[in-house]
Amino acid sequence: MAIADDLKKTLTDPTPLYFAAGTADLAVQQAKKVPGIIEQLRAEAPARIEAVKNADTKAVQEKAKVAQEAVTAKFNEVLGAIDPKKLGETAQDLALRGVGVAAEYAVRAKETYDKVAEHGEQAVRSWRGEVADEIVDIAGAVEPEASEPQAATDAEPAAEPAEASAGAEEKPAGRKTTARRGTSGPGKKAAAASGGES
Repeated sequence: MAIADDLKKTLTDPTPLYFAAGTADLAVQQAKKVPGIIEQLRAEAPARIEAVKNADTKAVQEKAKVAQEAVTAKFNEVLGAIDPKKLGETAQDLALRGVGVAAEYAVRAKETYDKVAEHGEQAVRSWRGEVADEIVDIAGAVEPEASEPQAATDAEPAAEPAEASAGAEEKPAGRKTTARRGTSGPGKKAAAASGGES
């Protein structure tokens, strides 16, 4: 049963989907930056090409030779400092450090995964919100046509014959509101707001 429970939990967990949505949203955000980077490179390219053309080849070769000598000297220094007796201990120490570093990277990867999934969840909520706003706008455009017959039926019970109301005490006319199942929009909010004022 534990395997079935784990499988059910894995299949119902929305985190991977949120991670995918977050990755897509971040990719779109980064893609929006590309035209600016291209323009910047296009603007800087002539100056860089001119600098390469005007560079003294002998000076560049001299700098490369100095850098190569420095690297060779440092490499020889490191090789000279290695003690063959301590090499085994150093290898074991490096292996333990490697395990620690791998564990640290695993923790960082999990944190990054969670952050991207959280970003994806927020992106999905904003996408759903945008869709909901569009639905509310459409419902607002359609609802006034649908609410006209409803207004006529609400007005009928309020009109009473004069004989029936003559003997009864006068009561303030209450507003009758009816809620439709499955609809929400500006009409329902306006009715609720006007009903709360009385």
